[in-house]
Amino acid sequence: MRRFERKQNIFRNKDALGESYQPDQIEERDEEIDEYMDALQPVVDGWEPNNIFLYGNTGVGKTAVTDYLLERLQNDVSEYEDIDLSVISLNCKTLNSSYQVAVELVNKLRPAGGEISSTGYPQQTVFKKLYEEFEAIGGTILLVLDEIDSIGARDELLYELPRARANNNLDRAKVGVIGISNDFKFRDQLDPRVQDTLCERELHFPPYDAPELENILDSRADVAITEDGLEQGVLNFCAALAARDSGSARQALDLLRLAGEIAENSNADLIKRDHVEAARARLEQERVEEGMRELTTHGRLALLAVISKAAKEETPCRTRDIYEEYLTLCSSSGTDSLAQRSVHNHLSDLRMLGILSAFENRSGSRGNYYSYELDVPFTSAIEAMSDVLRIDSEIEMIREIASVNGIS
Repeated sequence: MRRFERKQNIFRNKDALGESYQPDQIEERDEEIDEYMDALQPVVDGWEPNNIFLYGNTGVGKTAVTDYLLERLQNDVSEYEDIDLSVISLNCKTLNSSYQVAVELVNKLRPAGGEISSTGYPQQTVFKKLYEEFEAIGGTILLVLDEIDSIGARDELLYELPRARANNNLDRAKVGVIGISNDFKFRDQLDPRVQDTLCERELHFPPYDAPELENILDSRADVAITEDGLEQGVLNFCAALAARDSGSARQALDLLRLAGEIAENSNADLIKRDHVEAARARLEQERVEEGMRELTTHGRLALLAVISKAAKEETPCRTRDIYEEYLTLCSSSGTDSLAQRSVHNHLSDLRMLGILSAFENRSGSRGNYYSYELDVPFTSAIEAMSDVLRIDSEIEMIREIASVNGIS
């Protein structure tokens, strides 16, 4: 008896719902594509490339549109003998300085065995080595730096690159930077000199609305799912959920893919709304659990205090009220408590992780203050807490209070 067998009753090509899939046509980004093409036009004309900056939340098409257009740009300019175009892409997520980005680029461009150490060189020496690699390539080079905001304020490379030819560091190569960021404030944090040259062209990718997300899902579903594999209204439901939460195509596609997997595992013939509901609950819990891994014990207790308040129907609530609940939980779990200011910082971290939402209350002479509430489903939050905090009696009590109040 075989342990593993193929399941193909719903998916025709599940990869079409994955992050790495590149569709033949990008949906719902016509205006952004036109603007992007205009910014890339100097490459086709043989001039110095523009430096381009793309802003937008996760999952709104910045990287997908970039990959789509640059592939077509490389194909189209190959017809011109006087244009030699190279595209070099680097994700900066794990890199937090210009020095680290430069080292990573040098090692990406050098053959195996010729890499340099990530420490021990003066920064300008690493920059010089990078220029040497660019010169060896020659022609027009588009340097795509995804999640460029990871480098923070240590942006010296972003200042150097646009001036490399003027400073005689480059002769044969013309380098253009394409920076992609989820942080709309990143530009404001850059050195003013960097802003003047690096951000020549800025493109903003707004969140998708529900009809746009439904069109995207529809085009992918044609490739990914069998003809009779969808209950009517499922795509509309996935799109509505993602539009309400983030406007992210990635979230909408993840919902549909996971709903299909749940349907297949239950031997269903098609994806139904109930499968989407189950997928949403699972993704929400994974999101909370991922955030949990970044929290200290006190961060988890601060979150549990908000969950307890939610069970009592007392959210949104002020920091001082959450702090009183937190002190009770610390006492019952035998944990030494922190000062209220420290707990406030933990609440801010939870807000940044998307687990809490905060509302600013302006109260005139008494000053402003924030009120917090859960930004994830109560059930997802309490289940995640059960896995990471070993205070079963308190968590069970919170569950019972929530049940009495009809909180789910």
